[in-house]
Amino acid sequence: MNDMTSIRDIWQKVVDQLSQQLTPIAINTWFADCEPVALEDRRIVLKTTNDFKRSIILQRFGDTIRKTLSDLFSCPFDILVLTPDEMEDYQKPEADDDLPEAAAFTFDRFIVGQSNKFAYAAAIAVAETPGKKYNPLFIYGNSGLGKTHLLLAIAHAVREKTPSVKISYVKGEEFTNQLVSHLQRKTPEEFRNKYRNVDLFLVDDIQFIAGKERIQEEFFHTFNDIYEAGHQIVITSDRPPKEMANLQDRLRTRFEGGLMADVQPPDLETRMAIIRSKSMGLGLLLSDDIVEYIAEAITSNIRQIEGVVHRLTAYRDMLDDTININSVKRAIKDVTQLGVFVPTPETIISETGRYYGIDEEALQGRQRSKNTAIARHVSMYLIRNLTSMSLEDIGQIFEKNHSTVLYSIRKVEDLIKTDPEMAAAVRDITSNLNARGQ
Repeated sequence: MNDMTSIRDIWQKVVDQLSQQLTPIAINTWFADCEPVALEDRRIVLKTTNDFKRSIILQRFGDTIRKTLSDLFSCPFDILVLTPDEMEDYQKPEADDDLPEAAAFTFDRFIVGQSNKFAYAAAIAVAETPGKKYNPLFIYGNSGLGKTHLLLAIAHAVREKTPSVKISYVKGEEFTNQLVSHLQRKTPEEFRNKYRNVDLFLVDDIQFIAGKERIQEEFFHTFNDIYEAGHQIVITSDRPPKEMANLQDRLRTRFEGGLMADVQPPDLETRMAIIRSKSMGLGLLLSDDIVEYIAEAITSNIRQIEGVVHRLTAYRDMLDDTININSVKRAIKDVTQLGVFVPTPETIISETGRYYGIDEEALQGRQRSKNTAIARHVSMYLIRNLTSMSLEDIGQIFEKNHSTVLYSIRKVEDLIKTDPEMAAAVRDITSNLNARGQ
């Protein structure tokens, strides 16, 4: 199996290939002072001493360099050759942006396959003519499949085309927290001005506003103001609107009034392409059998696939480790174990309270209203199923004995089988908890 190598090692392989076709004098003349600078997404960046040498490298040897790199990485490759004067501009940091790592999430870095090509095509169309069609665009699918990547790729493309565009990005949970904070400070207009006067409104994980009447009310008016102004709205969620329990019908209607696009887990071929692209971007070479092994081991979460590649990079850089199947197995084990999110009882109580609109203290107290009692039962059920706590330990949290806790758990179990509303509530709260761990 091939070891992973640095960018200089990769460039040396290219020079070795050129050496089979050129004399030592030609190699020394054109490539002795040619240095590899970076390995970007499907492109190698080189530095040479002047514009004349650059033109010779590209015109005479460009095809050979591209072919060698394409053979190494099993995908098309390009070349960028810079002179010393151009290096300064190339190395300038990008301008600050309130979008999270927007520069890293572009359309050309998104690996398209059968599982996501419809959502990708819809995102491209929105980025080309925002506000003109597919408004809103609602992208849904499980965590770790690239929804946020598409959301930020739209922002990146729109900003590149129109630098003055006003873009607002917010997560559903942040929208909730910010509104609550502004209401407490009695500054709701400041909050409204922040989100309603934008050209492109991006909302990630909208499912967090379900069940919160005041938040949904504010979001409804924000949505309407932006939509009626002819500006673009893009929303992501871990489920389609029809599966979001406690979502107002008028919001559900608006979400479904645009274009719905789902993102499914990638197939084997797409997973392998993702691994090659990610490793290539990090300047790594992975043999085909290692790529296939990783792709077969992790089937449903792109973040975990990328995590394995990063972990292998760390093995190489920090441990000077040779990458073989055993080290790949270790990386997969590390990443998948880290990916198991075990919520705390406090987090479960908090999320259940948020879902039912009940204060955490009331949920843990002795109030006996029907809604509070149901939320308390659900909290006990989820703590029992999502943590390793005993009935006695759960009872201490709620000041109940273990038989009362057991009654609550069994009541929820029975209701899940017969009451679709209870089944939806447990599913949605569990999904929200899992999203916190991503």
